[in-house]
Amino acid sequence: MSFDRQIRIAPSILSADFANFGAEIRAIEDQGADWVHVDVMDGHFVPNLTFGPPAVKAFRPHVRGFMDVHLMIAPVDPYIEAYAEAGADMITAHVEAGPHPHRTLQAIRATGKKAGIALNPGTPLEAVSCLLDLCDMVLVMTVNPGFGGQKFIHSQLDKIARLRAMVGDRPIHIQVDGGVDPTTAPLVAKAGADVLVAGSAVFKGGSVERPEVYGANIRTIREAAEG
Repeated sequence: MSFDRQIRIAPSILSADFANFGAEIRAIEDQGADWVHVDVMDGHFVPNLTFGPPAVKAFRPHVRGFMDVHLMIAPVDPYIEAYAEAGADMITAHVEAGPHPHRTLQAIRATGKKAGIALNPGTPLEAVSCLLDLCDMVLVMTVNPGFGGQKFIHSQLDKIARLRAMVGDRPIHIQVDGGVDPTTAPLVAKAGADVLVAGSAVFKGGSVERPEVYGANIRTIREAAEG
């Protein structure tokens, strides 16, 4: 994956039809999704339970492009290899998920996958300042993780802007997850984000029978972000 800062839209399949994941994944990619975002939750680190490695492995044959796996689990280190083997292209772990995030990033990179680190809204940016040289991406959560459809936390815009300055010319993507829609997309893009995760804003009103709605939603978000 070559690096550039063009806007990428990464629909979260947490908002897809759970009974029809394969068709949903194919539909969003056909309609212009840049990445497929998979939210993994353990019912412990966050108050919800979603996809284990077997589910991610089942998704993989349907994903023609880039599969972005966001691990909202603790502990995280024991499961990195399983999600890598399941087919993730990027594995993102939370800085809050354990005492040794540097080791976590080393473990992800050892699998040959891209490595991301995520920050909850209440976690200061300084928590990742010594980790950037091991990161391919930093994810700024703009809601508290655990559920889709939450309202965007505007205080995180300053964190995104400060992160962009901290990253400088390093080839590190800045991802935003939570409450991204056509109203908030230009705000996060202006602050410095280049990968926008959107769940309900992409899937709202569409279906595998009406995939053109997904395409319209993706285009609207992208156009808003690109200004």
